[in-house]
Amino acid sequence: MGTTFSRSQYVSMILILGSLTALGPFTIDMYLPGFPAIAKDLHTLPSKVSLSLSSYFIGISVGQFLYGPLLDKYGRKPPLLFGLGLYVSASLACVFVTSIEGLIAWRFFQALGSCAANVAAMATVRDIFPVKDNAKVFALLMLVVGASPMVAPTLGGYLTSSLGWQAVFVVLTCMGILNIINVVLWLPDKYVPDRTLSLDPKSIIQNFAAVVKVPQFSTYAMAGAITFSGLFAYISASPNVFMEHFSLDGKVYGWVFAFLSIFFIGSSQINSMLLRWYRSEQIVRTVLCIQVIIASCFLVSSLLGWMNVTTCILFLMGYLSCLGIINPNTAALSLAPFSQKVGSASAVLGASQMTAGAIVSMAISLSPGTSTLPLATALTVTASTGFIILIAGTKISRKGK
Repeated sequence: MGTTFSRSQYVSMILILGSLTALGPFTIDMYLPGFPAIAKDLHTLPSKVSLSLSSYFIGISVGQFLYGPLLDKYGRKPPLLFGLGLYVSASLACVFVTSIEGLIAWRFFQALGSCAANVAAMATVRDIFPVKDNAKVFALLMLVVGASPMVAPTLGGYLTSSLGWQAVFVVLTCMGILNIINVVLWLPDKYVPDRTLSLDPKSIIQNFAAVVKVPQFSTYAMAGAITFSGLFAYISASPNVFMEHFSLDGKVYGWVFAFLSIFFIGSSQINSMLLRWYRSEQIVRTVLCIQVIIASCFLVSSLLGWMNVTTCILFLMGYLSCLGIINPNTAALSLAPFSQKVGSASAVLGASQMTAGAIVSMAISLSPGTSTLPLATALTVTASTGFIILIAGTKISRKGK
């Protein structure tokens, strides 16, 4: 199954889906350099500004469960357009907040809107591309998405320095509007809505439970989510680590963040080459093992006081490179068993990632000090836990066959 596209149509689809999936990362990354300025204007601490990041992750987690059933029942476009409209409204509201509590609240609603874009994009990949091509498509989307951490913090740093942190949310509002235009005019909706699906909470829970009971889904979704939460630990901790602990200014931090993103993006494209010779299952197992080793070395170095800005960057380069390979494969393997209930499966997958990310992000935000130790600990725990889940899940799956 899948639609046959010309080369130009294929590229257009990747760009449209990429712009939807990039909305969330831009919303996360662009305002990071503005943390000190936001804290000053709203009369609070940078660590409390980090809670607006945690509330964003919580909003995405909640929103995933809302949009999954709606996408399956009503098709992809109507719920997507509703979510984008909510995103635009919340982004605009962030421009005018006068308290940290207001920012935390509106970031939650901003997340409720943006997660519609991510869930719909993932479901649309499964709708219009053959299953065997899904991992490659996800890797290409990561290339588009990967541009966001290269561009967003750097752009955010310059916007904050020149026009104030509020300008960041003006730009995000415009991005939301552009995505609405793309969806209305050019995004295909090949999925035939299943009007028989019930939106009764009990039925929705049963639907999600049926998805989770699929062994391949639960193994790779859980392992992928826990591992991917390491990215949120990095995002949450990096402003304090680089700007407070290592005393880099906002612009330099933006460039460091962009530099590290190159490895996350580049490795996702190496994954496309690896798929020519190896199965996704083999790639995930091997690279996750390597990631555990890198994170453990990072933790030991932090404990022994060997860490400086250069060694910190080197460890993060290795960790993010592994993550760029692991994520598209776990996403593809999680969704592969489904031809129906793809929206619900995408929602559970996304919600598991964001829930894990929200927990880790909040833990980082509440950690005392600005050293690399909390970040190194979080990366080691998430990578190790993901690896254990992967090994245990695959063994259980084999016994069940």
